[in-house]
Amino acid sequence: MDSENQVELMKKDFRVLERNVLLLIAIPLPIFAFAYMYVTSGNLEFNLPELPQVFNYVILGLVSAVLVMQQIAYTKRIRVIRGNTDDLNQKIKGYARAIFLRYWHLFWVGILSAFGLFFYENQGFTIAYAVTLVFVSLSKPMPNRVVSALHLKGDEKEMVMEIQKRDELD
Repeated sequence: MDSENQVELMKKDFRVLERNVLLLIAIPLPIFAFAYMYVTSGNLEFNLPELPQVFNYVILGLVSAVLVMQQIAYTKRIRVIRGNTDDLNQKIKGYARAIFLRYWHLFWVGILSAFGLFFYENQGFTIAYAVTLVFVSLSKPMPNRVVSALHLKGDEKEMVMEIQKRDELD
């Protein structure tokens, strides 16, 4: 496959990855915002069921564990991709899977944080969501992050950097 076709294929795959990541970011955000507004406003009152307090700590522990584990899992996946794959297209597909799984974990952290904040009004969930947003913003897929994560050099680096160039209109 010539490099121009390979770049076009990578652009297509990268756009799909960007869309999927955006969805995983966008869905928990309004849910958490609603929970935060409910807790901080004092104007809203819901007849919420009284859940056992132990779930407060279980959910907060689970959220913390998923935050740590997503970083470890992502790093491990990237290390495997760097070591086992010579084909650039396979590296990009592996990176896309690793980043999608990372954002899937961050999605669930966002949902669980919103749930925990809503039912228990524990500000630890706000902190956990803030940490989630840091991971979201620092790991958003971008060509320079792909190059850095996969340690690409030379022609591979140039091809990946072509992803960010928009197609010209005819």
